[in-house]
Amino acid sequence: MTSYLKIIGLHYFLNNSKTLVSSDIIENVIKNNHIFNDINITLRPRIIKVLPKLDMAIIWLDVWDSQNKTNTKRLINCCFNVGKYITTIRGANMNLGVPQYKKC
Repeated sequence: MTSYLKIIGLHYFLNNSKTLVSSDIIENVIKNNHIFNDINITLRPRIIKVLPKLDMAIIWLDVWDSQNKTNTKRLINCCFNVGKYITTIRGANMNLGVPQYKKC
């Protein structure tokens, strides 16, 4: 069963530069972070800028989980670091407005 998560608290540009946070960076962080050990990402993470004038991003994740969603529930409200930023995982509904295959 697919569950949906979003990661908040991350800047759209990394380290005050013009380098955008990318799906590859997020996938690498997920692979190397122990809290994601039992998690299978079904699609590439999607990165959306919160507002045009704000340097914040939301990362949307589609996660494959058991019928009772035990692994996903365990992640909700967990915090972890991406570089110098502390991010938080929140539960999300399927968001049809988020591009499914947009490469960031």
